Amino acid sequence: MQRELLEQLREITEEERRILNGDAEVDRDLYTSGSDFTIDSNKMLEEGKLIAIRTHTRFVHFPLHRHNYVEVLYVCEGTLTNIIDGKQVIVRKGELLFLNQFTHHEILAAGRSDIAINFMVLPEFFDVAYSMAGNNNVLADFLVNVLRRDNQQGEYLHFKVSEVLQIQNLLENIIYSLVTGRGNQNKINQTTMGLIFLYLMDSVQYVEMRLPNQYENMISMTTLDYIEQKYRTATLTELCDMLHLPMHVLSKMIKKTTCFNFKELLQRKRLSKAVELMCDTDLPISDIIAAVGYENNSYFHRVFKERYGVTPRAFRVANQKNDKVRL
Repeated sequence: MQRELLEQLREITEEERRILNGDAEVDRDLYTSGSDFTIDSNKMLEEGKLIAIRTHTRFVHFPLHRHNYVEVLYVCEGTLTNIIDGKQVIVRKGELLFLNQFTHHEILAAGRSDIAINFMVLPEFFDVAYSMAGNNNVLADFLVNVLRRDNQQGEYLHFKVSEVLQIQNLLENIIYSLVTGRGNQNKINQTTMGLIFLYLMDSVQYVEMRLPNQYENMISMTTLDYIEQKYRTATLTELCDMLHLPMHVLSKMIKKTTCFNFKELLQRKRLSKAVELMCDTDLPISDIIAAVGYENNSYFHRVFKERYGVTPRAFRVANQKNDKVRL
């Protein structure tokens, strides 16, 4: 991170100055108007904004609380220790912690050199990231639904992505924009966070999760990522071999956590990719069918019409862009 920006983030805030002068607790009135300690988005975000940031308050134990928004914690320097559902979750430099709405957690006192950013994000923000991920992106479906849930079961996603330079650069850009407040960049910031989200979807191998039925959810996330990456040739047999699970066990897990079986997930991905190629290229439909992994043209036409209500050719005529790419 740029030295000038980091020095600005290190500056002692007014709240921290009061704590250093003898206040033993955080001032709850800064965060909530209610009797319970639910940090209120109306206090933390300006009207009309879907995302804002603040530096995490140091020098004091931040007591058990929750938020009525999604919190994303990013550590710029040092570490920050969260207690979530009784478990210590240590977030280190360059790592991200996504906390679901209303997840209860507390944070141990941070020192002067522990610099962390709290991104405060309204759930509808993820509509932008979701649209950027493309229609029927099954991994995006899974992650966005996790973040949108309204419960108190200590759900989080901990991305250990300090070595992923694209994510670090994008985070620095959005932090700089929000800290300096230069211009009305709400749309730019939403798009930048959307790009970060896309890179995170490509980095699920670095994620630690705390969800109900954690093992099943992790297996399902691995399945969704496998389909995203290898939809042309993906098979349930290959996936079972990769995960060292019997087919009936894996099939049951996938159905339970995604509400679709493996074949349905794979078909959704292949059809959505076919739609993308139909709308954005001049490739013959027969070539598109082969490109997305189907060997039987008649079968493709049948499942496509079942899904979209029209033939592939009719769909292309109705939806193809004028500035399509010619391949």
